[in-house]
Amino acid sequence: MFIYNFKVNGSKIFKYFFTGIVLLIIAILIFVSIKLFVGAKNDRNVSSCIPQNDISIISAKNYTNILKAVHENIDAYVGVKIQFTGYVYRVLDLTDKQFILARDMIISSDYQYVIVGFLCEFDKAQDFADETWVQLTGEITKGNYHGDMPIIKVTEMQTVDKPNEEYVYPPDETYIPTNGIL
Repeated sequence: MFIYNFKVNGSKIFKYFFTGIVLLIIAILIFVSIKLFVGAKNDRNVSSCIPQNDISIISAKNYTNILKAVHENIDAYVGVKIQFTGYVYRVLDLTDKQFILARDMIISSDYQYVIVGFLCEFDKAQDFADETWVQLTGEITKGNYHGDMPIIKVTEMQTVDKPNEEYVYPPDETYIPTNGIL
């Protein structure tokens, strides 16, 4: 009969395992750092290629993603020109020149909704009644309404028919802040 004596040195196995884990973590950190720096460099290049005079069209499908991105990082979007459709909605503490260009965001399967929208300022805001559907063009500015708030300075506004897609949905899982590019 042949007996083989195999001795396992636990401290050496632990040292090799621990060293391997540390090297793996260092490799992951280096990879992530490179991706972050390359991504930040690409963002600057992309935003510098887009002319500031372009008007970004906001649709019902991307409305809440853009609304969330602009509210989370107002400074990155100041000066961006946008065009979108919604209805005029007013609350008691707004001035005569202010209104919210609103949409109804569905929050449950039984069509319960909340009103979401951008605060807008327009010299002729009183010419448009509450719940009137309008399409506006304006520029994002930073203002104060119970804290820092993006405010759309309206340059053009016209009455339109209620769109087929009158409801919007919460930001989806693919929401990625676009850092000033809509």
